[in-house]
Amino acid sequence: MAKKDYYEILGVSRNTPPEEIKKAYRKLARKHHPDVNVNSKDAEARFKEISEAYDTLSDPDKKKKYDLFGQQAAQSGFDPTRAYSNYGPGSEGFDNIFRGDGAGFQDIFSDLFGAAHRGRTAGPRAGHDVQYSMEISFEDAVRGLTTQLSLNHEKISVKIPPGVDSGSKIRIPGKGEPGGSGGPRGDLYIVTKVRTHPYLERKGDHIYLEVPVSFTEAILGAKIRVPTIEGMIQLTIPPGTQSGQKLRIAGKGFPHLRGGGRGDQFVVIKITVPKDVDERSVQLIRDFERMNPEDPRSKLRW
Repeated sequence: MAKKDYYEILGVSRNTPPEEIKKAYRKLARKHHPDVNVNSKDAEARFKEISEAYDTLSDPDKKKKYDLFGQQAAQSGFDPTRAYSNYGPGSEGFDNIFRGDGAGFQDIFSDLFGAAHRGRTAGPRAGHDVQYSMEISFEDAVRGLTTQLSLNHEKISVKIPPGVDSGSKIRIPGKGEPGGSGGPRGDLYIVTKVRTHPYLERKGDHIYLEVPVSFTEAILGAKIRVPTIEGMIQLTIPPGTQSGQKLRIAGKGFPHLRGGGRGDQFVVIKITVPKDVDERSVQLIRDFERMNPEDPRSKLRW
């Protein structure tokens, strides 16, 4: 069964500007994302279809080839010179060239066939590199993972090292597009996108966590339990801790991608104040104030 036209998938035309194609993709991707449509196979297939269409139409070189050759341009090992030899009225490539007024055909012909013919006379040529976007969890970014990727009907084992961030690239040699005339295959580059965590925040290789404590815990000190990426631990709140103060937990951050060691986790203290206080408590607080006079603004240069 022939694949649906990429322009129809995104709801755009051949003359739609790149920024409008991007807007159309983002709108559809948000609507059909698997995280939004949990356990929906239809949404998962639709999201994959949308991503495939945008991958081609957002790349000027791929878009040129697609506009000229149609779906066959997206296939692994596509050779424009071989495709051209099969041209004729009624073929997909023939229809694509002469759709509309045919403007720009000479430029496309020069870009695709000129380079291809030069490559043949120069001997073997290396295949193109391929880039693949992979979304992973916050936890997998810390620990790393090994997973299987199915690309162009080939199963590829992918090892994501601990410590990757959004935009990190992992190179897998020889898993890109096949080369021409006996040339080597290109490489595959996995580009990671790390999902956000509900309460842990990454800054560089450090992890930050905001924790509320009562004013009595802050004044007197306390031992509380806080989460880390490796589970709950006990943390000591020193007496006299201030709101906004950062308490360091060594070695509980992200592993360094280059070199050994890990970042740290910082617990940011947020002191909470009770809203409803009875009369007895108010009197005790006023007694405390008289016994411990302090002007926290006395050293400010106002």
